[in-house]
This record gives sequence, structure tokens and C-alpha cells, in this order.
Amino acid sequence: MALDELKSAIPDYAKDLKLNLGSVIGNSDLPAQQLWGTVLACAMASRSPRVLRELEPEAKANLSPEAYTAAKSAAAIMSMNNVFYRTRHLLSDNEYGTLRAGLRMNVIGNPGVDKVDFELWSFAVSAINGCGMCLDSHEQVLRKAGVSREVVQEAFKIASVLQAVAVTLDAEAALA
Repeated sequence: MALDELKSAIPDYAKDLKLNLGSVIGNSDLPAQQLWGTVLACAMASRSPRVLRELEPEAKANLSPEAYTAAKSAAAIMSMNNVFYRTRHLLSDNEYGTLRAGLRMNVIGNPGVDKVDFELWSFAVSAINGCGMCLDSHEQVLRKAGVSREVVQEAFKIASVLQAVAVTLDAEAALA
């Protein structure tokens, strides 16, 4: 299993990450589609070739072709949206918030999978990319759809662990 290979690559000083990686993926209560879509979208958002290479095959095996494409779409569209909306939010000139975005985001309206799953994946990517506006927006949609706080937290736990693993392994690769 690629997850075991990824865990074995984590250095001893980051043992907590190894344990957390096994826990957030191996012991998740999320349905398979939500779990593996979150894993795939976060692996893409982590920008780590190794993390993506190791986790993508298992994600692909656990997702329908539509969910696989939608998870990748969530990572792609949120990479754009997170920069745009985070910048808008960080600028002290509030007038930018009144301007039309003028960016295409059609996949959000028709992701090809259950909207809750796509929102969850978008939320998790937004956690990695640090966009507070997007986090709030997606969390509100999820909560209005009846998604529990525990499920929302599960998504950002996955995001945080995958990001930490990516940073650690990429740093070790650079130092090798």
C-alpha cells in the first residue's frame, strides 16, 4: 500500500506525522468518496510530487471516474479562488470587494458529484491555501446542508496532516 510507503518515508523526528497520517486516512469515519476525494484534492494542493504520486493511485482506486475528476477540479479551482479571495480580503481597500470577479468558476455549479462532497474537498483545499473567506463560505454551505462539525473538522485534519507530511518530505528531499 502506498500509504505505508509514505509513512515509512517520514523521518523519526516527525513520528507524530506518521501516526497522524495513518489515523486520518486509515481510521476515518468519512465515506470512501469523501475521504479519498479529500485526500486527492489535498495531495494536489500540497504541491508535493511525492505525496501526490504515493496517494493518487489509491484515491483513483477508491473513487468513481466522476469523483476522481471532481476532486482534481476542486483542487484546481480553489487554487485560483483562494488566491483571488484571500487577496481581496487582505487588501485594506474594501472597494475591491464590490468589483465583479470576472473569473470562470463553472465547475462549482456543476462538479459532476454530490455538491456536499465537492464543497468538502474545496473546504479542505482552502485550509491548505489559507483563505479565510473561502473557508467560511464552504463551511457555511456544508453546515446548511446538514454536515456536522465533526465531518468538517475531519476534512481539515486531513488537510493539515497531508500538508505537514508534504513539507517534511520535500524538505528532507532538498537536504538529501
